[in-house]
Amino acid sequence: MAIVLDGKSLTVEKLVRVACGGEPVEVHPEALTKIKACRAMIEEKIKAREIMYGINTGIGEFSEVVLTDAQVGEFQKYLIYNHAAGIGDPAPIEHVRAAMAGRINVHARGRSGCRPEITLTLAEMLNKGVTPVVCQKGSVGACGDLAPMSQIALLLMGEGEAYFKGERLPGQVALERAGIPIPGLQARDGLAAINGSNLLTAISALTLYDMDRALKQAEIAATMTIEALIGNLKPYDVRLHEERGFPGAVRSAKAILKCLSGSDLTTGKMKTKVQDAYSMRSTPQVIGAAHDALAHARRQVEIELNATADNPIFLTENKLTLTGANFQGSPVALPMEMAGTALTMVCVLSERRLNRLTNPALSVGLPAFLTKGAGLFSGMMLSQYTADTLVVEQRILSAPACIQSIPAAADQEDFVSMGMNTALKNLQILDNAYGILGIEFMAAAQGLDFREFTPGAGTRAAHAVVRKHIAHLDEDRPLYVDHNKMKALVKSGEILDEVEKAVGSLG
Repeated sequence: MAIVLDGKSLTVEKLVRVACGGEPVEVHPEALTKIKACRAMIEEKIKAREIMYGINTGIGEFSEVVLTDAQVGEFQKYLIYNHAAGIGDPAPIEHVRAAMAGRINVHARGRSGCRPEITLTLAEMLNKGVTPVVCQKGSVGACGDLAPMSQIALLLMGEGEAYFKGERLPGQVALERAGIPIPGLQARDGLAAINGSNLLTAISALTLYDMDRALKQAEIAATMTIEALIGNLKPYDVRLHEERGFPGAVRSAKAILKCLSGSDLTTGKMKTKVQDAYSMRSTPQVIGAAHDALAHARRQVEIELNATADNPIFLTENKLTLTGANFQGSPVALPMEMAGTALTMVCVLSERRLNRLTNPALSVGLPAFLTKGAGLFSGMMLSQYTADTLVVEQRILSAPACIQSIPAAADQEDFVSMGMNTALKNLQILDNAYGILGIEFMAAAQGLDFREFTPGAGTRAAHAVVRKHIAHLDEDRPLYVDHNKMKALVKSGEILDEVEKAVGSLG
């Protein structure tokens, strides 16, 4: 079923369906009417020779340079050429598709002034699988993601490169094979295609979706570890967290209790400590704080997905042109910094639980480093090293990019969000999280193998998935194979899917 882009109802989940699931898009008829009305107003103003930024003036430091009538049409082409100045490996197709959907949704608000052909061509490219080749790096997250968005805009002139049916092709060839007419660029069209933080917002939206699933798996891994360490279950009583009032902690405690359902630990007949270490009993508070951080980031991202994120903007009802900085990426970059830091915090906690599983002084009777052959074998001793290096890299990446502004464009653009740096480092933080959680899952499964009680339904389901992919560590073997299998397993979400089949949704 097509996702209707109307400028006001795009969500993270809808964007995921378009970007990753290949669902088609439609521009809402009312949105198309608004786009046409705005364009008509623009053309009137051009005929009247009203001075409008980026239409009949230069941009940035050249905003005071007024273009001649002959230059107005040519300017959009050179604007795109000049700004297609990125560098590095191509962005994943999913990220580019999400950015295109986001840009269409900006146009759908009827404030950007481009011709409807521009918006409809972008929609047709999405629906027919033509995805521009876009360098990952080059955006400073203000004036929009100009460099990457310009590589998308090159296709609107039949230039650049694009992926189509598994091939990387010249843009014109890709469009011809897909049967998509080339609209070309007229006054305003180029700037309207690029002047928003659409790629960094798109990456952030997709990352938030995956981070949420990672936090659910952190709760499953924590539950397995808590059971392997014969934990006291009072810290996961929902009433405790309702008394404090943080919604994320309540959500996390509920998820852990679902995973614990049916465990012998819930009967109260097994001897446990009066109070466990922070890395166990603080789990709902810590993962809950991350849930709350992600919820805030999601609100900001979804506002931006449905925003008039452009410059200038055109109010048809007032026949008014307003210039400002609605391209500025800071409203997304700042909360996404917190989201990345939150996931790092959860991974620090995971590593500390891993330490308790492997340390014989802390593991409540489990064999040292989770091996019966201690001395001859080292078990999972080196797994902790691997988790540690991933955590340290996450800590380094958690240094904020949003305060790292460097002035550009002869100081006309003297503060920028650096939000693309935030988006890219969050991808690395998330990738490391898959590895860290995978190692905790592996260790917790190993620990449970040494216990002789019935764990919870969620724990049993997770343990079964882990054992489907890797065997019990009976004798030492090269663990890089297991580590990489576990990382891929967490990234796939198979553990989460099977646990939710067993106990219901975790949130």
